[in-house]
Amino acid sequence: MKSSFEQRVESEKNDDIDLAPLLDVVFILLIFFIVTTVFVKETGVEIDKPASLSSKSLAKNVFLLAITNDGQVIYGGTNIGINGIRSTLEHLNRKDERPLIIQADKTVTTELLVKVIDQAKLAGITKISLATEETQ
Repeated sequence: MKSSFEQRVESEKNDDIDLAPLLDVVFILLIFFIVTTVFVKETGVEIDKPASLSSKSLAKNVFLLAITNDGQVIYGGTNIGINGIRSTLEHLNRKDERPLIIQADKTVTTELLVKVIDQAKLAGITKISLATEETQ
């Protein structure tokens, strides 16, 4: 026969909440949100884009090239230069055909911009857009 104290201690042991299933659910939710999150790719440099009244949002699934005010051509945080545009975009376009958005600083010369667009077209890119800032 058990004493009342032993019965109370035994009943308190049964009242504990098992947190293992709760932790499993939290980790599954965490994994779900990480996998379904859309990551926005950036070029890795600050560009002072020109303003435009006809600006509109484009798809997030694009290739991004940046042209800095000192003439560097940046893809994925790396300076690929004019000579690296064609090979880089050919390789990327072969895997997954996407539009190209060029983020050119507003002080970039037209000559440099045309060279970048030419190299992109030679790489097989058919849809090319210029990034601008929307004016009010």
